Amino acid sequence: MDKIRPCLWFDNQAEEAAKFYCSIFPNSKMGTVARYGESSAKASGRPKDSVMTALFDLDGLELMALNGGPNFEINPSISLFVALDSAEKVVSLHEKLMDGGTELMPLDKYFFAAKYAWVQDKYGMSWQLFCHETPKKIRPCLMFCGPQLGRCEEAIRLYTSIFDDSEIEFMHRYDEGEHKGQIMHAAFTLNGQGFVAMDSAGPHEFNFNEGMSLAACCDNQAEIDKLWMALSEGGEIQQCGWLKDKFGVAWQIVPKAMDEIMKDPARGEKVMEAVLSMKKLEIKELELAASK
Repeated sequence: MDKIRPCLWFDNQAEEAAKFYCSIFPNSKMGTVARYGESSAKASGRPKDSVMTALFDLDGLELMALNGGPNFEINPSISLFVALDSAEKVVSLHEKLMDGGTELMPLDKYFFAAKYAWVQDKYGMSWQLFCHETPKKIRPCLMFCGPQLGRCEEAIRLYTSIFDDSEIEFMHRYDEGEHKGQIMHAAFTLNGQGFVAMDSAGPHEFNFNEGMSLAACCDNQAEIDKLWMALSEGGEIQQCGWLKDKFGVAWQIVPKAMDEIMKDPARGEKVMEAVLSMKKLEIKELELAASK
């Protein structure tokens, strides 16, 4: 299986946002840009030939930007955690992301970092920036709040039991107060890819939604079936390979071959017609559609 790809939902700014992010992070590049064909445009209400998805890579983290219309909005329940090896780099990136953005936690010194800030940029994506002596790859950060408060550890243990090449790196807990024992900060890997997570009792007016999903790109049908069954249990099955797990986190369970197929507009249109008719994706049916 390929790495798990965070997917950012936009109204109509996917390509613009992806290019902006690539311009401010080193070692970053744009990937395939797919456009709405006749069938997908009709089903989604998006203009034919407009950008549907834009793939991009930020310093080794693969992401997808999706133009899906105003149905969902990105919120801070899933942010991107960026560890930089100097305070100066934190300040510089903070300045770029704050252009048209909003500060969720001010740039300052905190007990856990010499320099830290939490920023929501002009596109609605939130970033946690902090100074660390050893720079790390960008990691998605899941925040369990509201009705999901206290379920962080349960989620981490479920995810690491489902995905291969997974481990819990550490869990730091609140050691006093009402939320004693809950997760202050945890790090773990899924399929060799780093994630962080936390419980937060703050007065947040948001929770997990489709505005930020996680796309698991599978090698074969057996992987799709395994993840679909495990992640949908107690959750919500949706269309086109999407589901929400029992914690409300949105996932896309898709075949890795979709990236290559979508580079060809004619084949991509036929495959999208098939995708629109499915809930769990079936690779044989997609291959049949692509061959017509």
